[in-house]
Amino acid sequence: MTVLSLLGLSDINVDDYDIISITNADEHEYLDKYLDASIIGTRALSSVLVVGKEAGNGIHVTTKNISYCTEGMYRNALLTAGIEDADITVAGPFSISGTAALVGAIKAYETMTGEEIDDENLDAANDELVLTGKLVEDIGDSEKAEDLMALVKQEVAENKLTSAEDIQNVVDQACDQLDIQLSEENQKQIAELMKKIEGLDLDVDKLKDQAKDLYQKLGDLDFHVDKESVGNFFTRIIDAIVNFFQGLFGK
Repeated sequence: MTVLSLLGLSDINVDDYDIISITNADEHEYLDKYLDASIIGTRALSSVLVVGKEAGNGIHVTTKNISYCTEGMYRNALLTAGIEDADITVAGPFSISGTAALVGAIKAYETMTGEEIDDENLDAANDELVLTGKLVEDIGDSEKAEDLMALVKQEVAENKLTSAEDIQNVVDQACDQLDIQLSEENQKQIAELMKKIEGLDLDVDKLKDQAKDLYQKLGDLDFHVDKESVGNFFTRIIDAIVNFFQGLFGK
């Protein structure tokens, strides 16, 4: 079975589509900071079909012969990039990781819509895709990893959280809610990514509209950020300092 057939195309109708090429050099340009060069490889193997849909359709992803990146991982990252209302199929000629396909999907979307995706969004989307893959490896559950990233992203964007402490607080609460145990390194990486995503000024309503099933499921968790917990932490520190000096001068 050819890649064209996996994408639902044939030699006859392929001419009806705009075709763009992403080189292996392009893949390395966007991914070298997040993945070892040996993982990216020396050949661009993945193919992506992007079909624009009517407003309200949302983002839907299908994968064929993709062994590492899940459909949910792609969708989360595409939301961060700012992609809207498109059906996207990612395919490989045989089983491949698919980590570089995100670049192709975004570039194809740009060609289709004439809208340029900001470099900051593209960088954050690649960062998110790779980091989610690492989380899947560490916790052994792709759905939980996808849900964690989507939930934290929603809360950070919705509450316009900017401080490392506030973002870390959300990560901790989301992990508790989803029953996920993360290493300190994973927590730090998520917090750094979310700091980057907060600067993108994502529209939370668009996130929910483009991935309705995902955010409806997360809404059922009844998750609410305890914004006072971070503030209370620093209040306790200040109180302890005040009490310390009062104790000194009271002697």
